[in-house]
Amino acid sequence: MNIRQYPILVLKHVTLIIVSLGMVFPFLWMVISALKTNDEIWSFPPLWWPENPNWNNFVEAWAMAPFNQYIFNSIFTASFIVAIQVFNAALIAYALTQFKFKGRNLLFSLILITYMLPSAATYVPSYVILADFGLLDSFKGLILSNCVSVFGIFLLRQAFLQVPKELVEAGTMDGANHWKILWRIMLPLTKPLFFTFILISFVQNYNSYLWPTLIMSSREKQLITTGLRQFFIQEGAYGMQWPLIMAASTFVVIPLLLLFAFTQKWFMSGISDQGIKG
Repeated sequence: MNIRQYPILVLKHVTLIIVSLGMVFPFLWMVISALKTNDEIWSFPPLWWPENPNWNNFVEAWAMAPFNQYIFNSIFTASFIVAIQVFNAALIAYALTQFKFKGRNLLFSLILITYMLPSAATYVPSYVILADFGLLDSFKGLILSNCVSVFGIFLLRQAFLQVPKELVEAGTMDGANHWKILWRIMLPLTKPLFFTFILISFVQNYNSYLWPTLIMSSREKQLITTGLRQFFIQEGAYGMQWPLIMAASTFVVIPLLLLFAFTQKWFMSGISDQGIKG
């Protein structure tokens, strides 16, 4: 490396470090605030570390609400939604890239148009449909109402377009049907983008708030987002018990951090090489 490039390299690393600290700072502040008292949280100048860290706030917050049930409900529904979305997106993307039929581009354009609609605009008709089928206040209704991802269709379609046609033709000549081509040729070559979509979709559905609030009413079926709001209103006394609220918020983030820790390899690979291996 040319010695003249060192200042530029150092500047890039310093910038990345500053940006990274800015991104992780809210989470660190949330965890540290959970160890403080209310007075220490509102002290000025801000107190970075409490004089006597109160680790019992985490135990107390966990005992005051069924967070284990909330987290299980969110992970359960998000996992099922992601599985169905991946399956549907892969089939639709394969059809849009490998089948030739009239109106294929028009169909894809219509799919993208639906992505431009505000999600709130679909709540009323979706609510009516679920009510007609008796699926309100049920995990089944929540899962089925989110079973298709336009973003997933777009992402996988772009990935499938980069798969060499020679490989698909070779598979066809070897007697492979469309099902085998999709899962034994397309999937291995675009695996990083599949993991990228899975991670993004899971985080999105895990953090979903407004739609579950509209259709879920039973406390035992609450997701972690709606459960945290309920905790803020009741046990948190509308912001009077900030250490407990910060401790409860930490419970919400931990599953996502663990998920990213286990999938970051494929996620970063999907971003850097557009998901095509070999």
